[in-house]
Amino acid sequence: MNHTLQNQGKGAAANSKKSALLASNPVMRRLNKIDEVSETNSATYGGIVVKTIYFMLFTIAGIVLHFVLENYLATGQLVEFSIRDFPVSLYTGELIALGASVILAIVFQLLAFFARATTPVTGALYCVTQGYMIAFIVFKVLKGYEYLGALALAITLVIILTMSILYATGIIRVTKKFKMVMITLFVTVIGSSLLVLVGSFIPFTRPLVAQMQSNYPLTIAVGVIFIIIAALFLICDFDTIDHVVNDKLPKKYEWGAAFGLAFTFIWLYLKVLDLIMTIAGNNKN
Repeated sequence: MNHTLQNQGKGAAANSKKSALLASNPVMRRLNKIDEVSETNSATYGGIVVKTIYFMLFTIAGIVLHFVLENYLATGQLVEFSIRDFPVSLYTGELIALGASVILAIVFQLLAFFARATTPVTGALYCVTQGYMIAFIVFKVLKGYEYLGALALAITLVIILTMSILYATGIIRVTKKFKMVMITLFVTVIGSSLLVLVGSFIPFTRPLVAQMQSNYPLTIAVGVIFIIIAALFLICDFDTIDHVVNDKLPKKYEWGAAFGLAFTFIWLYLKVLDLIMTIAGNNKN
């Protein structure tokens, strides 16, 4: 029996190496490297779905928290600025709370990624911060255009459903060719983003970067590429979840798989929302 389990563990490890580069986030990448096997208490698709819903409910809790704190944070000086050509007016108290949510999101995200035992709690807290920021974007930045948040959600759900069908039917498979496409897209986008970031700090290239960022067609193209990458990463997440369940990883790893999936859902929604904001902001003007 032990010999059988060892062989199964080796098989899982061998399979994980094939898809390690495809992980959309550190959670999925680490799951691909796990070779533990449990015959009696292994992960299930149902368990992962329930835990994913758990994390998404905390995202909704973050949205509710935004409304609960809204009146308490309306203190200090009123600051006016614009985001994607949408005018925004915030009190300093709201700005401090928003900055704190960004910092906490980074902290909780790292803890959920690398301190696996804390994922049920730190992952939930990360989702709360994301919900808070989503509420800020939809109800503060898009004030008067809140329906755009619902439109982004509808588009995100359609993308998730479409990618689920494409993966389940085998139309899109995690093959060597798929790996090359994903790696090329990922490296290109990350490399370009880093160049733009560095260029924005160099006086000689700063005007060029500003011109690129104000180029509407280019901004739209970049937004679409990010959405495509986020959608394809869903395929990677589905493939990792298959490994978790089919290779009989212990049930405790359901938390990591669920948080990884929730992380990609939220990332995809924010990318869709950002693209819609860019289009709507340009049309407004």
